Amino acid sequence: MLNISYILKKTVFSKEPFGLLILLAMAMPIAFSTWVALLNNFVIEVSDFSGIEIGWLQSVREIPGFLAVCVIFILFYVSEQILAYISLALLAVAVAVTALFPSFQGLILTTLISSIGFHYYETVNQSLQLQWLKKETAPSSIGWIVAAGSGSAFFVYIAIIILWLNLNFNYFFIYFCAGTLCLSIVVFCFFYYPKFHIGKKQRLSIVLKRRYWVYYTLQFFSGARRQIFVVFASFMMVEKYGFDVHQITLLLLTNFLINIFMAPLIGRLIENFGERLSLIVEYFGLMIIFLLYAGLYYFEWSYLVASVLFIADHMFFGLAFAMKTYFQKIADPEDFAPTAAVAFTINHISAVFLPVLLGYIWIYNNSAVFYLAAILSFISLIVALLIPRSPSKGNESIL
Repeated sequence: MLNISYILKKTVFSKEPFGLLILLAMAMPIAFSTWVALLNNFVIEVSDFSGIEIGWLQSVREIPGFLAVCVIFILFYVSEQILAYISLALLAVAVAVTALFPSFQGLILTTLISSIGFHYYETVNQSLQLQWLKKETAPSSIGWIVAAGSGSAFFVYIAIIILWLNLNFNYFFIYFCAGTLCLSIVVFCFFYYPKFHIGKKQRLSIVLKRRYWVYYTLQFFSGARRQIFVVFASFMMVEKYGFDVHQITLLLLTNFLINIFMAPLIGRLIENFGERLSLIVEYFGLMIIFLLYAGLYYFEWSYLVASVLFIADHMFFGLAFAMKTYFQKIADPEDFAPTAAVAFTINHISAVFLPVLLGYIWIYNNSAVFYLAAILSFISLIVALLIPRSPSKGNESIL
């Protein structure tokens, strides 16, 4: 029988680094997943956005990700652990007040602030995971962290469905409650957990090394693909199939429920079969799914087919943390923080301009957007084939 109190005592309330990573992973989706779940309906129903406005909004949202390299310079003044708290608090506050600013300019402002919090948190969070988790068991540990975040998001989405359908709460109430709860958890973490000093002292300068080129390349194409899924897959479900808030939420709810059980299994898969195979499976699967997305417009398949593709898409993206553990195996330990910042910037190079460009393409040819995503997945597949079966420092690629 599952003993929840024992699990919490050994993880969240253990005052150990893994417990902190678990709790922060649970806090972040409370704000961010609420923002994602309501965004497309909010901008269409309240702000009257078209594909052009949503493209601009998403491009602005990615600017802080592009500037994630600035985290390196912030770390001269605060530790990564403290910066994680500050960043997550910034995300929480911005989400809490989102519905108060429904205009295009207002949403640009709140989105920019929340994005600074989200991307800077994710940058230092990735670095802390690589520093605090043992290399031998990192895939499984990250799998459990992902599962914890998915579990948190699952309950958030259940709450949204109940509040929206049965209690008729509005956008403001849901956004405000989500942001406030996330902020409360951050405050708890700040006072409850000690300041951890684990691993080698990190370089506080920009690090670009030739031997990391495979990792950089995968990050670049990952950012481009992710933008197409995040921006246009959900937007398609609302625009083409007329999905309401509770229907979009139900889709995302299904994704997170699957992830609760799949993420630990994926972690074990990576430990047993390696990052190379895991990434090959991810990119091949995504290539097929994006081609089928394009087929929705040619063959006029029903919303059921679109829903299955949406769920499958999310499942394959779950394999992406194999990139983290690949880098952990090939990198110098003191490079984790600066390279996490550089990697986020590389990941967001295409993310800054791509949503705007694709927003205009979307107006004329919806399927072309998904064909581009399929091409990007194919290129990523070719690059993943260059990863050796047992990557390590000095054995970063087969070339």
